[in-house]
Amino acid sequence: MFKEIALAVDLNAPETQQKALDVALAQTRLSGAKLHIISVVPDFGVGMVSSYFPEDFEQKVIKETDDKLGAYLKSHVPQDIAVQKIVAHGTIYREIIDYAEKVGADLIVMASHRPELKDYLLGPNASHVVKHANCSVLVVRD
Repeated sequence: MFKEIALAVDLNAPETQQKALDVALAQTRLSGAKLHIISVVPDFGVGMVSSYFPEDFEQKVIKETDDKLGAYLKSHVPQDIAVQKIVAHGTIYREIIDYAEKVGADLIVMASHRPELKDYLLGPNASHVVKHANCSVLVVRD
């Protein structure tokens, strides 16, 4: 059914990720697919905001995220699952979509929290992924 499944993981909210991980693992086993687990470090951009951080701040955050994602995979993904670890840097929804397209993912799985008013005004990442992805997207509510 699926050959490549991308699971977007927010390492800053691990308590909301378990249901999405369970769904992704079940779909991976059911289909014999390869699982790609991606975590995105948001881009601080250039200008006013980035000037408040040390010059190498983003690189340190990317390295820390890579380490955290490795530990997350070790403790949450069974060894019999073929998994690819990805740490991306940029706009969260865009990085998820771009990576899914790059590997030919047929399914993106991601968790979503209950929307707050600010989400209706700004748009949550899950909403953007659903609207713009070229493959199926399974949003799992926490």
